Amino acid sequence: MVETQRLATLDEVMNGLMRRYKERVPDVQGILNALRREGIIQHDHDIENDHVAFRTMGVPHLGITSLEKIFLYYGYEKRDMYNFAAKKVTAYWYAPPTPRHPRIFISQLRVPELSEATARIIHSYTDTVTSDPVDALDLDNGAAVDAFLHAPLWRTPTLHDYLALAAESEFASWVIYNRYYLNHFTISVHNLPRLNTIAEFNAFVERSGFRLNDAGGKIKVSEDGYLIQSSTVAQMIEAEFDDGQGGTVTHRISGSYVEFAERRVLPEFAGIATPGREHRRDGFETGNADKIFESTYSNQTNRHAADPM
Repeated sequence: MVETQRLATLDEVMNGLMRRYKERVPDVQGILNALRREGIIQHDHDIENDHVAFRTMGVPHLGITSLEKIFLYYGYEKRDMYNFAAKKVTAYWYAPPTPRHPRIFISQLRVPELSEATARIIHSYTDTVTSDPVDALDLDNGAAVDAFLHAPLWRTPTLHDYLALAAESEFASWVIYNRYYLNHFTISVHNLPRLNTIAEFNAFVERSGFRLNDAGGKIKVSEDGYLIQSSTVAQMIEAEFDDGQGGTVTHRISGSYVEFAERRVLPEFAGIATPGREHRRDGFETGNADKIFESTYSNQTNRHAADPM
C-alpha cells in the first residue's frame, strides 16, 4: 500500500498540474462552466479525471524512463505499451494508486527514427540535459515536482527550428516548445448523471461552442467497442520564440486540449447496478489514441481556425 504522505504529495502535484492547465487552456473551464449551466455538475470536482497525458522526447536522460519515475514513486503501476508506427511514437499507460486518481499516459518520440537533420535539431536542445533531471528532484516535495513539470528543460527554441521540426513531426515541434506541459486531461463522461455517452456529450460540446477533433471521425471507438473517445481541437497560443538574432518573435502554435472518454461496462459485469472502475474497460487503444494525438496537429487547428462558427 502506498503511504498516506506520498498520496498527499501526489494530490499536490496533480492540483498544480490542473491549476496551470486551466489557466492556459480556457476550454477546460468553459466546458466545466457549461456543464454547471446544464445542471450536470455542481462543482468542478464533480468531474472524474479519466487520465492525463504527457509527451516526451526519446533521448538520453529524458523520455519515458525519466518522467515515469515521478509517478512510479507515488504508487502508479506501469501497464501496456503502444506503438504509433507512422508517428514514430511509443507510449505506456500507468494505473493509479487509488480509484480517485487519474490514469497516466506518457508518450515519447523515437528520435533515432527521424531524419538526420531533424534529429540534429532536437539534440541541439536536449543534449544540454547531461543527467536525468528527475534524479535530482525531491519527490516528497510536491511544490518542487510541480515546478519541475512546468519548467523549461532546455533553451527557448528558435522559430526556424520549430517550423523545421513541424515539417517532419508535429509531435516533435509540440514537445520542443511545450516540454512536459500537460498535454490534456480527460472527462469520464460515463460517470455523469446525464450526457453520459460520447455521442450525447459531443453534441453538448458542439452546442456549447467548442470544436471537436474529427481526425478519423469525431468519435473514436476501440476494436472491442468498449472504449469510446473524443477531444477538442487544441487551443492556439501566442508563443514567444528566439528569433536567432538575440531577440524574440511570437508565433501562434498549438497548446493543449480536452479529451472525453466513455468506458463501457464489460460483459461479465453487465448485471452490476453501480459499476466502478474495475468493472469498466480499462487501458487504451492504439487506433483511438493515434487520432487523439492529432488534436494538436495543423490538419485540425488550421482547418478549424479558418472555419467560422
